[in-house]
Amino acid sequence: MRKRELEMALQGLATLPDPRPDLEQYPTPASLAADILFTAMAMGDIQDRSVLDLGCGNGIFCLGAGILGAREVVGVDVDSRAIEIAEGNAESLGVEASFFLSDVSDYKGKHDTVIQNPPFGSQRRGADRPFLAKAMECGDSVYTLHMEETERFLLKTVSSLGGRIEYRKSYKFNIPHMFGFHSKEKKSVNIVLLLIRR
Repeated sequence: MRKRELEMALQGLATLPDPRPDLEQYPTPASLAADILFTAMAMGDIQDRSVLDLGCGNGIFCLGAGILGAREVVGVDVDSRAIEIAEGNAESLGVEASFFLSDVSDYKGKHDTVIQNPPFGSQRRGADRPFLAKAMECGDSVYTLHMEETERFLLKTVSSLGGRIEYRKSYKFNIPHMFGFHSKEKKSVNIVLLLIRR
């Protein structure tokens, strides 16, 4: 499958109709998800692997991994509506996936790969930290998105948790006008993808 084909498949996924600002439920753009998934596949972290998506939302990362040949795909989210939509998306794509309604800190599974787009901490400072810690606990390889301005702090956190960063890539993330407190039609922020190995 080509990256553009995956992107088109992911563009068709249903999204949360009424996202919650406190959970920073901004949808991951299909183009960004496809690029990250193809990066992970090139690194040997998708095909025949067990892939976990923490804070899975509509399931874009775990379902994309399933399309690309992951052996097992799992999504975890604290919002029951997100789980319901992710299950519907899995059915429409014909991807076998397991979804768990749980706070990420309570999840106990072990996986080869974790791919996540955690809250950036815009509404609650440090909201991404529990996701990072849990991802490193659950997976041997972690692909995680964060605000680029926090990268220096993240490097220290990753090191303290026994991990090392093997790859990074910068992206522009466009946040659409979704909530009442948004003052612009669209805001672009600089984010960074980190690949962490234990």
